[in-house]
Amino acid sequence: MYNDWFMNFAPKAFRTTRVQTTDEVEATLKATANLTGIRPDLLREHPEILRTLRMCTCPPLAADRLIGLTGVSKNLVRLMERAGKLPARMDRAESDADLGKIAAILEKMADPDIFVWLARRKRATTVETRRAATIVADRLCGAVANPIIRNAQEKRQLAAIAMWLEGRGYCQVSSGQGTRFDRMAPGTFCFRMNAPARLEDADHQINIPVDAVVMPKSPRKGDLPLLLEAKSAGDFTNVNKRRKEEATKMAQLRRAYGDQVPYSLFLCGYFDSGYLGYEAAEGIDWVWEHRIDDLAAFGL
Repeated sequence: MYNDWFMNFAPKAFRTTRVQTTDEVEATLKATANLTGIRPDLLREHPEILRTLRMCTCPPLAADRLIGLTGVSKNLVRLMERAGKLPARMDRAESDADLGKIAAILEKMADPDIFVWLARRKRATTVETRRAATIVADRLCGAVANPIIRNAQEKRQLAAIAMWLEGRGYCQVSSGQGTRFDRMAPGTFCFRMNAPARLEDADHQINIPVDAVVMPKSPRKGDLPLLLEAKSAGDFTNVNKRRKEEATKMAQLRRAYGDQVPYSLFLCGYFDSGYLGYEAAEGIDWVWEHRIDDLAAFGL
């Protein structure tokens, strides 16, 4: 089932993201005069373009490699990459100096085989900039290919759950309507909701994100809704690296709501006995997507 979906829909999901990213890269090229005008003031005004500019070099530069080459502040680069901003407390003269070093390295290492106009006096053509933007976009998307595919698969899994529930008379509610997961009306469900909890030996509250929350039509007094985590995997290796994520969530939910909290997995793809045994040992059940009618066993 996973392989059929991957062959038929994953390429479309990746290409759609790449087209969007290509447009963003073209905007970056335009702002930098096609890489001939990477200036400190531009990086200050648009710090979010740094990640794109790193993919324009030969070879493409990892963030840590850029920090090593320039000797600039780690916090500066990380904030630019993750939050699209500069450190609020960093001295203006210091940040200008660091941005100048970054700009100099990016211009010096710009890939001449992609940005062919850099070695000549003639301006870049529309075709050349679009081609270059597509190559850089492919580099950007290639670095996050798995999350792109995983997000597309999750959307499809949640749509399958919605179709199954609505076919049995359930009604979807929005998490943005002030709905609390433990106060949902019978016969309702919600996607991407937070369950409040507390860390062990910690006073502050945390929110545990849950993909799907379903309150059965006839719950008993005090019953919690079913919490479902949508999981997909294209190989066995990745899932065994990630299996502790669910166990951690289960432990946090139990501390907050007791041992009987109904937390289960909705699986599609490559999950072997090692993964399943680990989850079962933590008290976590699962439903295979190709056997979606097994959801009825939870009283839905």
